[in-house]
Amino acid sequence: MSDSNAGTPDQPQTSDTISFHDWWAPPTGTPIHDDTIGTDAMSPEQPAAIPPAPAPSPKWRTGPLVAGAAAIALIAGGVGGAMGVAFSDAGPAAVTSSAVVATGGDSSAPADGSIAAVAAAVSPSVVNIDAGDGSGTGFVIRSDGYILTNNHVAGGGGELTVTFADGSTAPAELVGADSGYDLAVIKVDKSDLPVVTLGTSADVKVGDTAIAIGSPLGLQGTVTSGIISALDRPVTAGGGSGGETSFINAIQTDAAINPGNSGGPLVDGNGRVIGVNSAIASLGGSATGGQSGSIGLGFSIPIDTAQRIANELIDTGSSQTPVVGVTVDPQYAGPGAKIGDVTAGGPAGEAGLQSGDIITAVDGKPVTDSTGLVVAVRDRAVGDEVTLTVNRGGDTQDISVTLAAAPAN
Repeated sequence: MSDSNAGTPDQPQTSDTISFHDWWAPPTGTPIHDDTIGTDAMSPEQPAAIPPAPAPSPKWRTGPLVAGAAAIALIAGGVGGAMGVAFSDAGPAAVTSSAVVATGGDSSAPADGSIAAVAAAVSPSVVNIDAGDGSGTGFVIRSDGYILTNNHVAGGGGELTVTFADGSTAPAELVGADSGYDLAVIKVDKSDLPVVTLGTSADVKVGDTAIAIGSPLGLQGTVTSGIISALDRPVTAGGGSGGETSFINAIQTDAAINPGNSGGPLVDGNGRVIGVNSAIASLGGSATGGQSGSIGLGFSIPIDTAQRIANELIDTGSSQTPVVGVTVDPQYAGPGAKIGDVTAGGPAGEAGLQSGDIITAVDGKPVTDSTGLVVAVRDRAVGDEVTLTVNRGGDTQDISVTLAAAPAN
């Protein structure tokens, strides 16, 4: 895709001029340069301090977040496994979770439902995560030290330090991460921590109140608010420098999300976590590759999906990715997703899907392209039965498929 027309005022904005980023803040303490903050903010009795030497440009871990044709190219390449290019003959493996990241945590519900009350109730459970070369946000999901965040925040293998709302710090260890879902669980050696209350993202409606809490640009405890702008928004993030692409059936919000908010909670008006903030869209990029800030298009991983993955990571250190058992045709431009190959013995093959079939809906929800199909499948769990609406030679039929687990890497 080209951003060459992004700044041309007489051309309409197209999807090709919109780039998406997963957000990663510079290390804590990196100066924030803002020409609108000048000496007027200083006390007149104090001399102006000598400014520090400019810090080197932070290496933010960013990756393009794309939709449509660009995502199809990724699926056809290294992400073919997302659709089940290789299917395990052993079939879906049952995972019995004992982790119990329960809906309804220990934190008290806001007294009056105001944004201030929600912030007061939830903020003690929100933490800053420093990974050495950057920082992000997380939130406590179990009182014995388990914290949920993004993979691109904590999954890099570096040393992790958690800063709590009261300013105390503790080292953390990575419990497990799933780059395909952009989720990670870390643990600190603490007990009796305040825990968030988890909501149900399936109950979220467009227009509902949305509140983001996190550490944008290292500013811990920042609270922003807006509404739920859209649901089931298929987006992909990452994939740069050989990394795996994350597929998100995203909740879209206009609550301001900026670098450093990654991994923080998106909360409803009752103080319940409904999503994990992961990415935003921005209008093009700077000539130096820098990130721009929020334009009111933020994306969160639904908490129903995040809770399932977190439980699996806590239980086993890894998680399962549901697959159909097909590849997709990268040359097909839609609508729908055209099947390339059907894996022998896989769920799609067993259900009677064929090469050349065009999948136009999953459980009645339209599929516009291959990215939408991958996202819809990953939004389910291994063992779920889904109904695929298929166009075969001009005839439409519904075919039930039981999702299997992708083979472990």
